[in-house]
Amino acid sequence: MLQILYLAQDLADPAVRRRTLTLVTGGARVALAGFRRGANPLAAIDGVEPIELGTTADGRFGQRIGAVVRACMSLKSRLAHVPKPDLIIARNLEMLALARRAVAVFGGTVPIVYECLDIHRLMLRQDMVGRTLRAAEGQLGKDVRLLITSSPAFVEHYFRPISSIGAPPMLLENKVLELDGISEPKAAPPVCPAPGAPWKIGWFGALRCRRSLALLAEFSRRMNGRFEVVLRGRPAYSEFEDFDGFVTNEPFMRFVGAYRNPEDLADIYGEVHFTWAIDFFEEGQNSAWLLPNRLYEGCRHGRVPISMKGTETARFLSVRGIGLVLEEADADSLDTVLGSLSPQSYADATERINRCDPGSWIFSRADCEALVRQLAALTVETRQHVPIVATAGARHNEGGFL
Repeated sequence: MLQILYLAQDLADPAVRRRTLTLVTGGARVALAGFRRGANPLAAIDGVEPIELGTTADGRFGQRIGAVVRACMSLKSRLAHVPKPDLIIARNLEMLALARRAVAVFGGTVPIVYECLDIHRLMLRQDMVGRTLRAAEGQLGKDVRLLITSSPAFVEHYFRPISSIGAPPMLLENKVLELDGISEPKAAPPVCPAPGAPWKIGWFGALRCRRSLALLAEFSRRMNGRFEVVLRGRPAYSEFEDFDGFVTNEPFMRFVGAYRNPEDLADIYGEVHFTWAIDFFEEGQNSAWLLPNRLYEGCRHGRVPISMKGTETARFLSVRGIGLVLEEADADSLDTVLGSLSPQSYADATERINRCDPGSWIFSRADCEALVRQLAALTVETRQHVPIVATAGARHNEGGFL
């Protein structure tokens, strides 16, 4: 059985829980270690007891560097009871530094996989800060055997032209983990609201975009009750002046709290008609390149995604002929797309989603097992000193090399 040490930047992140479940379901034995940025009991995983290496805070890059340095100094004792792994997966740059230290702790022959699902704006700066961080990434990642990322645009715009990471990239999209005994069934087909009831837009997951919050508030007020905005997930409070107060004062907006992924997805998407798949958090950079979790989640449950022109999400939807695209990031454009909505046009939009291959949205038990087999092959190649050769894969093919 493949033994994996998974180093995560935030043990409370639902995406870390989902990745750990993916590896365990695929047949790996996982030791999970990392930092904690906040409490989230919904991130607990039966049978996996995480090793906490310290606490970090959103938006405090200097504090995170200090936490990494302290964790490196104590890592040997923290991992004393962890069996030597066959493979180490480092999620994000700071965990890559810890992965190299862990390799030294375990004897220097453990292959590292670098998992990078966001490109922080600091990495893209053209000043000394950006150059220093990219140099650090290149140095820390010089022996990385595989790069896991979630969008082809990250490779196209960052890893190939800018980053010094030379490992072959694997596309591992943010699909819905659908496993027997864990996932809920698909949500009931969406139904147009009764006369006088609102259409509902769901913005779920990592809530970190002030511009999205303001835009949805303005639009819902303009529509005067025809549309309601439902928020669920984990707000990045450091990015808002007063998230809770703002939402409380909005007449057509409500925040319902956190949820378990994938267990609660059918229930929460079953309540809405549209998925907000837009993020202006790092506009023109990371937010334009990512393919968010809620894109796959909403489509899996037949809800119509709303995206922004010029983004990778819009390109993804265009290839499949589905979804709605805003021309401009303002309430006028949203009114143009949704204001004249009819039951028939909505039914047509949902039908186009339903005609797509379900594999476009779902990561199954068989997919988990295939992923673990691919990771296990790295350990064989490392022992035999065989270089990895990236095989050709479809642009949006799960687990395909780019």
